[in-house]
Amino acid sequence: MRVGLLTEGDFPHACGDASPWYDRLVRGLGQHRFDVYALSRAPHRAGERRAPLPPHVGRVRTAPLWATGEDGVAHGRRARRRFTECYGELVRAVCASTGARGASAGIADVGSGDLADRFGSALYGLAELAREAGGLAGALRSDIAVRALEHACRAPGTPRTAREAGVSDLLAVTAHLERALRPLSLDWYDDDGLGAADLCHATAGGPAALGGLLARHFCGVPLLVTEYGVRLRGHYLTLGPDAATPAVRTLLAAFHGRLAAEVYRRAEILTPGNAHARRWQERCGADRARIRTVYPGMAADRFTEAGESPDRGDADTLVWVGRVDPTKDLVSLLHAFAEVRREEPRARLRIVGAPSGAEGAAYLGHCRVLAARLFPDEAGGAHAAGDNPVSFREIGAPEIPTLPDAYAAGAVVVLSSALEGFPVGLVEAMFCGRATVSTDVGAVVEVIGGTGLVVPPRNPRALAEACVALLRDPERRERLGAAARARALELFTVERNTAAFHGIYLEIVSHCPVRRVALDESGEPLPFAAPAESRVPGHWTGPTARALPRAIPGWVTSTPVRATPAAVEAAR
Repeated sequence: MRVGLLTEGDFPHACGDASPWYDRLVRGLGQHRFDVYALSRAPHRAGERRAPLPPHVGRVRTAPLWATGEDGVAHGRRARRRFTECYGELVRAVCASTGARGASAGIADVGSGDLADRFGSALYGLAELAREAGGLAGALRSDIAVRALEHACRAPGTPRTAREAGVSDLLAVTAHLERALRPLSLDWYDDDGLGAADLCHATAGGPAALGGLLARHFCGVPLLVTEYGVRLRGHYLTLGPDAATPAVRTLLAAFHGRLAAEVYRRAEILTPGNAHARRWQERCGADRARIRTVYPGMAADRFTEAGESPDRGDADTLVWVGRVDPTKDLVSLLHAFAEVRREEPRARLRIVGAPSGAEGAAYLGHCRVLAARLFPDEAGGAHAAGDNPVSFREIGAPEIPTLPDAYAAGAVVVLSSALEGFPVGLVEAMFCGRATVSTDVGAVVEVIGGTGLVVPPRNPRALAEACVALLRDPERRERLGAAARARALELFTVERNTAAFHGIYLEIVSHCPVRRVALDESGEPLPFAAPAESRVPGHWTGPTARALPRAIPGWVTSTPVRATPAAVEAAR
């Protein structure tokens, strides 16, 4: 079948170990044809050379989300009137959502069918206008859009937080909505683009899924949405008190909640990556009957050597591996390790990872200072050099050349996060056959499944007790590590992920086939325009095509036998 893959991020520029999960999915499903439609958020990727793609990837079309969005389209009076009506209805539905039940928790009242219908009707009205007028980037940033938003915020019944939005708040929300609605102006939704696909697979919510909604609206192409990190949750975390004013946070939360509800309502099947994401989707109105949990697929082969050598690491060493930022709560880990050292003086801690941005660099510096204060350099004698039991390293250092070497350096892998989605690092430790101690956040309990120890987050004492228990019991470490590796190989491999999506693709196409009507030269419907062979993978026409060998029945080439008058009379 032909799959339109809607992505957002570095693909198809990222490759190798940095490639996203859907790159491995495309390479594993060679029996299907993929057309990639990528939304790029990074300006530096625009001039980079794309990574080599497999031959069954037909085309790659990209659109930037980081550009200014000016399209130079001048709309006439009728188009401006339509835009004012549709955009005004859209923002009125958003403002009404801010006061709906559940808005205090950051989630719009998706049970209100009237609001959902109003939002969807306005959204598709804008898409139809963009298709006819040639784009809406300028209109979405115009004074008309700002005035429509202001009018919706000042309307009777709007909550006080939205009514108090000032000019700067209105401009900030308008600019954000323009970027979020930029897929409306793309030229992807014709018979030569997504309209030619049998299925649209959006690899995330938000703008990527919006492209799938429009392909479904214009061309009837069924939509599959995969969320390994819930986009709506990410918006709530990004728009913290320090990032925006209360009015901006309220309006943007309502918009993204309403967009998520529309995506969940229209998608044929939703595939969250864990139960935590599934609960978010259900809270936003997703039908449980259309949800299939599919765990991310990870390449297990590079961890084979470490996984088959459980005694390779130091028996007294704890290891933490990941991207350094405040959500990883390394401060609690350092305080927990101070208690571990009181019980096990020979214990050591290796923190392996690079900082995530400027905030991560500042946090890493703070952790280094804290480690130096908690653990002064120790020396074995008066003439020996001091050594700190806590070390900070990055992948690629002489003693840790690769990621599997980082996990294999110790006996116990620790996850101390205060906030987590799907714990990729925990799965990697399981592939390496290491016993783990993790905090109960995100999908940790679902992933570990009884093959490791789990403690409450932000509790250094509980974290220390669990680490000490494993350091003192090598047989238990070995049993847990073996069980963790077996669980990871059963649930979290690329092969398992690929097989699951192959079955879901077939399920969607069998229940929701795209109905395309071919017309002849006179404009009349042309029956049987697409032969049955067009659904079978491979090339059936052209110079390289060949007939399949088969036996020819003898009666085909023999002389036909004429029926006798008696036989004709008997047949009557």
